[in-house]
Amino acid sequence: MEGVIDATTRHLLTSKGGFDWVVTEFVRVVDARLPAKVFLRTCPELAQGAQTPDGIPVHLQLLGSVPEVLGENALQAVACGAISIDINFGCPAKLVNRHDGGASLLRDPRRVYSAVNGVTLALRSSGIPVTAKIRLGFADKRLALACALAAEEGGATQLVVHARTRQEGYKPPAHWEWIARIQQQLSIPVVANGDIWTLEDYWKARTLSGCKDVMIGRGALADPWLAARIRHWQTSGERLPATTWKARAEVLLEYATLIDTALPDKVTLSLLKQWLNIMRQHDPAAASHFTTLKRIKTLTEFLYALRGSCETDTAI
Repeated sequence: MEGVIDATTRHLLTSKGGFDWVVTEFVRVVDARLPAKVFLRTCPELAQGAQTPDGIPVHLQLLGSVPEVLGENALQAVACGAISIDINFGCPAKLVNRHDGGASLLRDPRRVYSAVNGVTLALRSSGIPVTAKIRLGFADKRLALACALAAEEGGATQLVVHARTRQEGYKPPAHWEWIARIQQQLSIPVVANGDIWTLEDYWKARTLSGCKDVMIGRGALADPWLAARIRHWQTSGERLPATTWKARAEVLLEYATLIDTALPDKVTLSLLKQWLNIMRQHDPAAASHFTTLKRIKTLTEFLYALRGSCETDTAI
């Protein structure tokens, strides 16, 4: 997800409807208070009330391991306009974990507690909520409940749980039933996350986890109307028509139009291919077009081919 969920993507996805709130990519915190420009670069919505142009709240995410430094940076983020601070204990990336961040802290619940509590104490007089995201553990699930309880005891007001361990990465299946063990023991809201690609996945995740709410990430990139599809079904009991390839391709074209023009073409091309790679995972039409588009080496040619592919309007 890193590199894809920027402010432009958040705007595009929330414009389709269905989201209650969104979260930024993480701001990496090491050993010092970061300048304001770092937070504003990751979350430019801070300058507009910490919400997308569509009025959806944006929560700022921090990743780090030193409680005091996390607290100092949380204060800096709030000074920049943050309305909520989320702490990332879920990132499985080897580089992040090797540098004592993300899921690496799940090996010791005491460290989860300290990190959350460091931010909670720093923000205790501000009224700004502190939330967290975890996985079901690092190498195994034995400490899943202990880490969840540690986050709650540290002051988290909400917990998102990705239904896999760090070792399991993103390999199916997601163990939503394990989230139920956490949800039953915590007094704060627990949000289920992981492998929610379709309306059916949403219902299974809710049923097996016992959670009222879910978080979608890759699923929203794969189908930008997934959140709206879920919300429509919740309110009406009706299923929206399947999302066509043309609709997906037009979102990519809109992204290319809105993205920062200061970015080199090769970076924009890489981001578009990264997004399309996620789209293809659960959609035969996107997979077919990806086979052709991934070989294109220039942005101009890629966009030309993408526009031409819209003539093939294939449903999921």
